[in-house]
Parts: sequence; structure tokens; C-alpha cells
Amino acid sequence: MNKKKIISPINNRKDRLPPGQHWIQYPLVYDIVERLPHFDIEKYRFKVWGEVGQEIELTYQEILNLPSVELTADFHCVTRWSVKEIIWEGVQTKVILDMVKPNPDAKFVYVYCLEGYTTNLPLEYFAKEDSILAYKMFGETIPREHGYPLRLVVPQLYAWKSAKYVWGIEIRKDDKPGYWEERGYHMLGEPWKEQRFWGD
Repeated sequence: MNKKKIISPINNRKDRLPPGQHWIQYPLVYDIVERLPHFDIEKYRFKVWGEVGQEIELTYQEILNLPSVELTADFHCVTRWSVKEIIWEGVQTKVILDMVKPNPDAKFVYVYCLEGYTTNLPLEYFAKEDSILAYKMFGETIPREHGYPLRLVVPQLYAWKSAKYVWGIEIRKDDKPGYWEERGYHMLGEPWKEQRFWGD
């Protein structure tokens, strides 16, 4: 059976390169720690909780067994570089949402990562067709420095929202700033509005 293929709507915009950005060939690597912590993939668990009807906890293999898609999407970093047409493979976030059944008053998502990083975004962006939890990049298992075992990919927002090393998703009624948002980054981060920092 052929895998469903998705082209992000941002790739079809006439103004495909957001203001203030320039193209580079391959995404640069940024982390909040000098050395990534070691973890045992056999003990890894992906969890979703909060304002949901059903909390879930999945092993890495159970994630791989969920229906998957291939996503082609441009990638825009707040530091002003962009990369064309990164090919990801993973699980659409809306599949996860169908499993947990968010409550009617759920409005936001808070993302937890293995090295301590966090970020936030509106549930409506998390639920978009081109938002996925990716475990492959350009046809191969995601390299550790790019987010193994699981990376949230949200093409319609700046890349700091596409968190690496994801282990947890909290569904919330209210918004809560994550790591970079606490340090002055914008709470939403829409590239075509240049929402880089609070006040933009």
C-alpha cells in the first residue's frame, strides 16, 4: 500500500520564502545542551495527557506501527535561514488527537523533550494536516542531532516550534511559554508575519 504523501501548503505560496529569510542547503543544528542525554529506546515512552478524554502512552515501536505519511515541507528557522523541501516521514498529529479526544475547551499544546526543551503552540496549528510527529528524515531514521527518536514538525511556524527528542504532549486550556518563549521569543512564531520575538 502506497504511503500517503503530503505537500505542505507553505510550499505552494507565491511568497514561499518568508520575509527576512535566505535559502541554505541543509538545516543547521541547535541544542540547548552541549551533550544530548543517553536514553534507552526500549524504555522510551511517548505520552499525551491533560485536557483529553483518553491519555495514551506508546512505545517507539507502537508509534512506528501507526498509520504513517510522507511530508514534504520547507523549513524556516527564526535565525533567518530556510531549507527547501525537507522530506519527513511519521504520524500525523491529528491521528494522535483522534486517539486522545481533546476536550472541547482544549486550546493549546505544550511539548516536552528528552533533553529538557519545551515549547508551546495553539492546538489548531498542532492539528493541521502538515503537522506530524516524524521519525524519518530524507528516507532514513532521523539523525540523533535532528531529533531522534521523535520530532514534532510544524511547517507553518518557525522551526523552534518543531521540537526535537519529543516524549510528551500536554493538551491545555491555557497557553504556557516554553523554553525560548520564556526568553523572549514569540508565543506563536508565524514566519510570514515575522513573529520572532514578543512584540513583533
